[in-house]
Amino acid sequence: MEIYKCSVCGYSYKEEKGDWTNDIKAGTKWEDLPEYWRCPTCNQPKMAFAKMKR
Repeated sequence: MEIYKCSVCGYSYKEEKGDWTNDIKAGTKWEDLPEYWRCPTCNQPKMAFAKMKR
């Protein structure tokens, strides 16, 4: 599972955990997030995120 980090606030979206604040279930892949999804911390769109290297 991948991790994507917001370039504005540093929030990390972890596919294995999802985003409970926006009803995104654990295991939801980045590409399966709805287009309207935004960072739960700073409200930035998906394009503000970068995939983290492991």
